Amino acid sequence: MQYIPYNSRFPYHKDKFGAIPAYSTICLRIILPRELRCSAVRLVIRKDGENTVKYSFEWDCMEGEHEEWWKLYFSPHDSGLYWYHFEYDIPFGSGKISHMGGGIGALSAEGEEWQLTVYDKDLKTPDKLKGGIIYQIFPDRFYKADIKTKNVPNDRYIHENWGEQPCWQPNEKGRITNSDYFGGNLKGVEEKLDYIASLGVNCIYLNPIFEAHSNHRYDTADYTKIDPLLGTERDFISLCKKAKAKNIDIIVDGVFNHTGADSVYFNKNNRYDSVGAYNSKQSPYYSWYSFRKWNEDYECWWNFDTLPNLNETDESYCEFLFGKGGVIKKWLKLGASGWRLDVADELPDSFLDKLTACVKEEKSDALVLGEVWEDASNKCAYNVRRRYLLGGQLDSVMNYPFADALMYFMRTGMATGFTEKILTILENYPPQCINLLMNHIGTHDTVRAITAMVGESCDGRDRRWQAQQKLSEEQRKIGIEMMKTISAMQFTLPGIPSIYYGDEAGLEGCKDPFNRGCYPWGKENEELLEWYRKLGKIRRSSPALIDGSFIPVSEAMGCIAYARAGNNSRILTIANRNVHPITYYLPEEWHGARLLLGGTGIQYTSVDIPAYGAVILNKQ
Repeated sequence: MQYIPYNSRFPYHKDKFGAIPAYSTICLRIILPRELRCSAVRLVIRKDGENTVKYSFEWDCMEGEHEEWWKLYFSPHDSGLYWYHFEYDIPFGSGKISHMGGGIGALSAEGEEWQLTVYDKDLKTPDKLKGGIIYQIFPDRFYKADIKTKNVPNDRYIHENWGEQPCWQPNEKGRITNSDYFGGNLKGVEEKLDYIASLGVNCIYLNPIFEAHSNHRYDTADYTKIDPLLGTERDFISLCKKAKAKNIDIIVDGVFNHTGADSVYFNKNNRYDSVGAYNSKQSPYYSWYSFRKWNEDYECWWNFDTLPNLNETDESYCEFLFGKGGVIKKWLKLGASGWRLDVADELPDSFLDKLTACVKEEKSDALVLGEVWEDASNKCAYNVRRRYLLGGQLDSVMNYPFADALMYFMRTGMATGFTEKILTILENYPPQCINLLMNHIGTHDTVRAITAMVGESCDGRDRRWQAQQKLSEEQRKIGIEMMKTISAMQFTLPGIPSIYYGDEAGLEGCKDPFNRGCYPWGKENEELLEWYRKLGKIRRSSPALIDGSFIPVSEAMGCIAYARAGNNSRILTIANRNVHPITYYLPEEWHGARLLLGGTGIQYTSVDIPAYGAVILNKQ
């Protein structure tokens, strides 16, 4: 008989799923074959970076004639990551129970250890965004309101035609300057608030809006000013106020790991009257940067000399950001409801501690969202295990693991393994953070979702090749169906779905800058747009999608099904990645379910799903 001695995802083995708060107690239960004649079982556990400790189980009971159960109550007092396995004694020696994947253990010494995430017992995240929808806007390319702008530098190229291809070729010096603009502005976002609200959105995430000298604005020139092409501080205040009236929060992008070389603080190009760190060692900003040889050689982000790195532990820099009247509180006071942190994994723990404390002091319900591409619960950065989600730092992160799982399924049709990728994150992250995961399928840093799914791979292709890419009529037809399917999954997984502006309209494009095209006003794919609006209504009307449990149903033969359940609400999502339609036979508990979206027909025990299609069902 094959025994599974322990499975961290089964409640009779571990009575609390996933991460737990410090000072809570979990019951662990090991099941062993009676024939082993086991005399002792031990939990072997170590807090990350500390020594191993062993705890003895007590014999619990017999289950039938062949199983005996061992039980232990364990209560960790300190937050952190814990790694564990089990030992058992038999007449012929000792054995080990190891993690073989998927939460499952085996009587083997060949496996790995389980991870137990223990977070601060006082961890609290903003509730107001739960169950909502994020809309990400690249400001220069969303909408251009007809307003007069002042003090715009004259070295910017402004496109005459909205929607034409962004500039992608190097200049005469062979450099990519990102100095072409379409003129999208804050007033443009404000004018389109009704449109954004029609999607069910309750949070807008704005890519950088502070003064900078590139269209992406990740090379901040002045943290205290709105970029003049985007508008004014008054425009920002107005946008936040008008958005709040529609129950929409505004999240701003904080780029605190580096500035632009062409900035008030570094001033390499002598654009400003200030004395920057590049200009003099007596500059008030000199200690903010690290020079290997002043002023010729300095540390910069990924060796881009236009992006000098900041010393995030520098006292004067921290005071500038976190002090009375500092940058963080200024923009919160003016209406922002939180910060998204660029390259959060390159910001030291001490910096994140101070930033979050500063944010919460000003607005206790403000969001601190980090850019982390991997599993944020156990990531090591610069040889340090990070504690982003344990309390006192990030409220949540951009959910790249979910995005990768969704994209892989849609590109390949391989259903097996999808559930494991989802459950791994759900098991490792605190539930408060899971509820606020930014579930995107594409951002300003990735290929547009529709292109990534049906277009030719951009990997290894130069900008000239990418500039010539356009989906064929057949590719686009399939791509629209795939966008409907992947968004149905995105909107029904734990966390908050995030729409990258234009995805809902069918906008396509390869890597930067082609993934940052203008929103196609008047040329939207209306079928896809209406689908997104229906998804928004489902989000608002389904309590299970706020913080309901995730229940795997099936994954096989190009089809994935999972349920969400909670708050007297149940939702079932079924995605068919096959090139042909299928009839999906419902589990008995879903017989008689109601069709909310998708499909070509539903019967009492089955539902018909088109090729590349998805359905969402509910049942009380």
